[in-house]
Amino acid sequence: MLLQQVDWPLVRFLQGDPTYDLTYSDVFMVPSRSSVSSRLDVDLTSTDGLATPVPLVAANMTAVSGRRMAETMARRGGLAIFPQDIPSDVVAKSIGKVKAAHTIFDTAVTVSPTTTVGETLSLIAKRAHGVAVVIDDDRQVIGLVTPADAAGADRFAQAKDVMSSDITRLSADTSPSDVFNKLAEQHQKVAIAVDGDNRLVGLMTPKGALRSAIYSPAVDHEGRLRAGVAVGINGDIKAKVRAALEARADVLVMDTAHGHQEKMIGALEIARAERDAFAAETGRTVLIVAGNVVTAEGVDDLIDAGADILKVGVGPGAMCTTRMQTGVGRPQFSAVLECAAAAKDRGKSIWADGGVRHPRDVALALAAGAGSVMIGSWFAGTHESTGDQLQDHQGRAYKESFGMASARAVRQRTREQSAFERARAAMFEEGISQSRMYLDPRRPGVEDLIDWITSGVRSSCTYAGARTLPEFAERAVVGVQSGSGYEEGRPVDQSW
Repeated sequence: MLLQQVDWPLVRFLQGDPTYDLTYSDVFMVPSRSSVSSRLDVDLTSTDGLATPVPLVAANMTAVSGRRMAETMARRGGLAIFPQDIPSDVVAKSIGKVKAAHTIFDTAVTVSPTTTVGETLSLIAKRAHGVAVVIDDDRQVIGLVTPADAAGADRFAQAKDVMSSDITRLSADTSPSDVFNKLAEQHQKVAIAVDGDNRLVGLMTPKGALRSAIYSPAVDHEGRLRAGVAVGINGDIKAKVRAALEARADVLVMDTAHGHQEKMIGALEIARAERDAFAAETGRTVLIVAGNVVTAEGVDDLIDAGADILKVGVGPGAMCTTRMQTGVGRPQFSAVLECAAAAKDRGKSIWADGGVRHPRDVALALAAGAGSVMIGSWFAGTHESTGDQLQDHQGRAYKESFGMASARAVRQRTREQSAFERARAAMFEEGISQSRMYLDPRRPGVEDLIDWITSGVRSSCTYAGARTLPEFAERAVVGVQSGSGYEEGRPVDQSW
């Protein structure tokens, strides 16, 4: 798609406006005169109307977002969206647990004294802090199990046989700095927060204490962690929207691969009416995200139908085969630029959905005007994603990921339909049904990735001389580069 007629928004181009569509790899930012002396002076509050402290959203992919991801993302200032494939009663229970989670102390992996060592070790891998807390029926803490404690033990031995009772217990009112100092004094790797009756509240590691001093949690008006829910455009839209709202979802995502279609517009109108009725009853208004689109026309039509935030991206995701299978889509940087400008003209914002593989890509999406950036496959290979942790023949840890239009996802989404209808739907899947997303040994948890991404975005803002994301979008200067220019920027981990 030629871009000569596009009125380019916000971001300035170094060599003049380009005449063709661009991916994140096609562009770079140049430094500007800056008075911002520290990355910590940069405010990363999202500009999408949700005002989350960090502009990152874990995608509504079945292989990515569940309760663990939602808690962790919100605790570090972001947001996660429960997928549309999950039954509404399960989503309601999961959101309830997210809302009940402590906003500062991490949620612990818990086992009973009689849980087998094998099961305990499999559960430990589901969170990044590397420990299981042994509790009794009254949630009183009686011990800890780490992989080191269980090394060499029979897999059918019980947690009580290998647990350590050397525990650093603290009040849940203890400040993160005091937790850090206490752990340093006692040479411990984890502190257990308990209430006055010794019942488990949560836990904190030294790194968790440091993060708590850097990140503010994303909380609702009652001070509880936030989470969103995706709603498909098929079936009883009104009932699904009402169920999500009554489950205390903080944002609704009306989601389909091709968002610029009549069916989406009709579903949005129903969702908006139900959302407004709910707001009139309860006084609580929830924003609606809709997509995916890649053009200004798509943005305008979905805003007219009731969208507050537009999800932008067709084909850039790692699990998506749409462009290769259909030829449909658009390079993501240009899609974000045009859609962000169109949304801004209407007083709305966008989420840049897909195509980010490095912190630079997130920074470029925000520079192009995105209010937040949605991440899927990148977060699939973390402790907190929904899948079980597996190992390949070399002992490398990975999790399985799959696209939301793939055969695997279609089977889940159509599980209540007839055999004939399911078989017919399976003939038209797009996307990868099975992919190994390896856990990065340096950054195996989603918090590690958040650290890496936000550090890069903060640095990008300092280079642009911006203290906020609106300033960043106004001050960023972008150039177009060749493939060799992109390769020149890659680090070299061994001599050439």
